[in-house]
Amino acid sequence: MASTDPPEPTDVDRSDPAGRAWVDRAVAAVEADARRSADTHLLVYPLPPEWGVDLYLKDESTHPTGSLKHRLARSLFLHALCSGWITEGSTVVEASSGSTAVSEAYFARMLGLPFVAVMPASTSREKIALIERHGGRCHFVQRAPDVYEEARRLAAETGGHYLDQFTHAERATDWRGNNTIAESVFEQLALERHPVPEWVVVGAGTGGTSATFGRYLRYRRHPTRLAVVDPENSAFFPGWVEQEPAWATGMPSRIEGIGRPRVEPSFLPSVVDRMIRVPDAASLAATRHLERVTGRRAGGSTGTNLWGAFRLVAEMLAAGRTGSVVTLLCDGGERYGHTLYSDAWVAGQGLDLAPHTAVLEEFTATGRWTA
Repeated sequence: MASTDPPEPTDVDRSDPAGRAWVDRAVAAVEADARRSADTHLLVYPLPPEWGVDLYLKDESTHPTGSLKHRLARSLFLHALCSGWITEGSTVVEASSGSTAVSEAYFARMLGLPFVAVMPASTSREKIALIERHGGRCHFVQRAPDVYEEARRLAAETGGHYLDQFTHAERATDWRGNNTIAESVFEQLALERHPVPEWVVVGAGTGGTSATFGRYLRYRRHPTRLAVVDPENSAFFPGWVEQEPAWATGMPSRIEGIGRPRVEPSFLPSVVDRMIRVPDAASLAATRHLERVTGRRAGGSTGTNLWGAFRLVAEMLAAGRTGSVVTLLCDGGERYGHTLYSDAWVAGQGLDLAPHTAVLEEFTATGRWTA
């Protein structure tokens, strides 16, 4: 008896020339932004020349959206566009403590797409204002760990795309080159007296920056070691120490942009040579120290980076070694006027900067680390 079922299709074409043309224009627009943006500066931190150790700060605050996260946002948009996840009219959603969302709002507006940032209610008002200035909408949660599921829910509700920086950061960036931050640093160091640094020091928020540097160092066969600094209460440090990242838990960090209540999927512990836990008060003391010494205001994550970098410089001096250390100036301090640079806010957090300030003053004067 002959079957009455319709024959199975043998050829299915789902091509969408109009949609593909929009993606082509979108990718070109994002790439054009990269071409317009000159590379960021590699600043020399003023250490005594007789120490024989040079410290550099890669100033990521000069990106169009003012932070290191501009690189990540560009990579995430290109990754999603070329993967077919963002199309014309897509609502773009992200879970973010602030700076990534600022940069993503910028790219979403460039492409004419609605953008929603899901973030803790404690996010600094300056960052909220920047997101809204770029056309984004802020959606708040009371508990920081709720940002992930709420972002997924909103993306599903709107039929949009959840960028999910915490999963895709390490795979969205071409760590082998293509003007990544790692390649840029080594090109800028080429004519320095110590062109291959002994240490690169970064924080971990998504884990994307440490993954990029760690992979690049191995790919280019540099002997440079990678140190990751982590604020107090973050899950990254215990997860790395115990070699059990899936089980490590922490608390939301007061140092916006780094430190997480869980070890994020984009964090690659296997490329990290050393981790240093930094007290929040030490991060803020180092941030203010930077302003006193150089006149530059930076965010709290830069202070965390500096505290770790200073410690490593002191260890090199104690061992009689010369060389160089590189870390990042992640964003400008204008985003934290009501928090990190407010004495009332610092006191309200129960933080005492004085002991850490004394450590930094001793280091500056003698090169010794007494913490």
